[in-house]
Amino acid sequence: MAAIKVKVKAKEKSGIVKAKMLIKHPMESGMRKDKDGKLIPTHHLKEVSVEYKGEVVLQAEIGTGVSKDPFIAFSFKGTKDETFKVTVLDSKGMTGNAEVKIK
Repeated sequence: MAAIKVKVKAKEKSGIVKAKMLIKHPMESGMRKDKDGKLIPTHHLKEVSVEYKGEVVLQAEIGTGVSKDPFIAFSFKGTKDETFKVTVLDSKGMTGNAEVKIK
């Protein structure tokens, strides 16, 4: 099973880290039909978590109402040249991780 691809960029200015995250995921709601008229099974992100210095700075529960390849922007207090970890989980148990260095 392939891992979920997560791309993240983060920059610090005046003690605030601004991060932008793109998660490559099909985000199927279970409501669309294929070319034969059969429902495409649900397959969506369930959880996104960001951890910095052992603390969770972002935790989100995501459902079927989010579009394909979601983009999430967020900010938190942080320091340049340190790292934070992003973890995502979908409805089929697939995961994705990224360790990001703050610029």
